[in-house]
Amino acid sequence: MDATHLIDTFRVDGKVAVVVGAGSGIGRASALALAGAGATVVCADVVGPSAEETAALVTDAGGTAESATVDIADRPAVDALAGRVAEDHGRLDVWVNTGAMMVEGPFLDLSEEDLDRIIAVNLKGTLFGCQAAGRIMTGQESGGSIVNFSSGAADTVSANIAAYALCKAAVVQMTKNLAFEIGKRKVRVNAVAPGFVLTGMTSRYFVRPDGTVDEAMRDAVVGPMKKFTPLRDIAAAEDIATSVLFLASDASAFITGQVLRPNGGVAMG
Repeated sequence: MDATHLIDTFRVDGKVAVVVGAGSGIGRASALALAGAGATVVCADVVGPSAEETAALVTDAGGTAESATVDIADRPAVDALAGRVAEDHGRLDVWVNTGAMMVEGPFLDLSEEDLDRIIAVNLKGTLFGCQAAGRIMTGQESGGSIVNFSSGAADTVSANIAAYALCKAAVVQMTKNLAFEIGKRKVRVNAVAPGFVLTGMTSRYFVRPDGTVDEAMRDAVVGPMKKFTPLRDIAAAEDIATSVLFLASDASAFITGQVLRPNGGVAMG
């Protein structure tokens, strides 16, 4: 294959992709990246208006998108979304699980209620997405690609996010197990494990309730993170979306059961 054709393998023209958690942050950036490379993207989120906003951004940029409201902790709702997309478009090629939530607090104080909440979204929600997409993709001659989201928290230790970290570590093993089981049906399953990324989840530390930014607090949060990273920088959501596009495209046709770590070198797997 010559260099020109190799570049073309990063395109996803004609593919139908579902991005769960597309209403903001990495999910939104991933939806825009996939659409920009030629995919029809279903932008799904628990917050319907946010999903609609992402879909509008895609279409305004010349891409093809639609929105959907889904609670990934609701298994029948996830199954219904996958089924509807496959029926409406005749195929389902890419499923991206970016939906997540955060619960913070000391390990010894973690309540069963908080543990159940985060497992329902970060672990079970990812599992439900994998199952719904996997059932459809294994029935297609063309197979498909499932992209899960782990985190640098699965590789390194930080205080007060044990529940989040254990879910993200479980996603890694889930990804490997599913990749092993359905690889023979041409379905690839991989994970992305970002480090610190400027998103709504991380900006909560310095964004006031009225939406304004506390610049001093922002510097206090972002500055140490930059120094901790070998590249001396932190990622934007778009930096992570490139990994999603790679794993969704034929450029990664012989990659499955793997974890990509766009984390600036904080954790080196």
